[in-house]
Amino acid sequence: MNGISKSLDFNRVSTDCFGLAATASVAVLLCTRNGERFLNEQMASISRQTHQNFKVFVSDDGSNDSTRAIIAAHIECWGRERIELAEGPLKGFARNFLAVSCRADVEADYYAWCDQDDVWNEDKLKIAVDWLANGDASVPALYCSRTELIDECGASIGFSPSFSKPATFQNALVQNIAGGNTMVFNQALMNLIREAGDAVPAVSHDWWAYMIVSGCNGRIHYDLKPTVLYRQHSLNCIGTNRGFLNHSKRVRELLRGRFRSWIDNNMISLQMISHQFTAENRKTLERFSEARNNGFFGRVLGLKHSGVYRQTLMGNIGLIVAVIARRV
Repeated sequence: MNGISKSLDFNRVSTDCFGLAATASVAVLLCTRNGERFLNEQMASISRQTHQNFKVFVSDDGSNDSTRAIIAAHIECWGRERIELAEGPLKGFARNFLAVSCRADVEADYYAWCDQDDVWNEDKLKIAVDWLANGDASVPALYCSRTELIDECGASIGFSPSFSKPATFQNALVQNIAGGNTMVFNQALMNLIREAGDAVPAVSHDWWAYMIVSGCNGRIHYDLKPTVLYRQHSLNCIGTNRGFLNHSKRVRELLRGRFRSWIDNNMISLQMISHQFTAENRKTLERFSEARNNGFFGRVLGLKHSGVYRQTLMGNIGLIVAVIARRV
């Protein structure tokens, strides 16, 4: 098992006022469920981080393989000041991530969501913390990035899509730009996540974070340089949207109404936090909500007036089809 330094001061520091990014504390929020195949490799990549002031909070969602034993071995090796294990809510991956995020005893300068089957680049936390610390701590801020895709054996098979359009609330209403496995964010955004609570029916924790931070006109940095090796395998909860087969699958889901049900859940969730949004974004949300329930012409014109968009040409064509078919 990879060793790890136990010397750290896991106390929150005023990084944004004094530029102490190097000593900022990071809570790594790792959610597991039957992750024995790849978990050791992910833990080793966390231990190699150049930014070493972190603690791993594991939320296990009912594993019946050796996942808990692997975590227990790391607790023995790293120490409880570095890693601890808690029970998940047994309500799916999104609720698991929100549950560990909303724990009152989980406190740090920054927070990093972590999947059980990826591999982190050694400078993942440092790059994110350096960017986050270079701004007003009172403003919600989210760092995210592209990923390098790997197969079950760890061989590179490409990259996640590269997006170039602005990361705005109009985009977030109909698309998430990055995986939660790349996201690192500040306390101001965590406060909003906790205010909304862990019971919101949001489709995914990462899309939820993107909607909240953009709705508040917070700081968002989408890094074109990958910081995570994102493993693709048969047990992925989400998986990438890269490639013809995955695009075809998403089109089928759209036509069956799954995309509309996702939006329904997100709209219910947004009611819990939209009072924190800017007046302009609350108006956008109102227009989008009204347009979804209009007749054909009102729906098309209303959604156009709301300004929602996706990041790619094919994505926007799909959005138009969804509007016409009343699947958004």
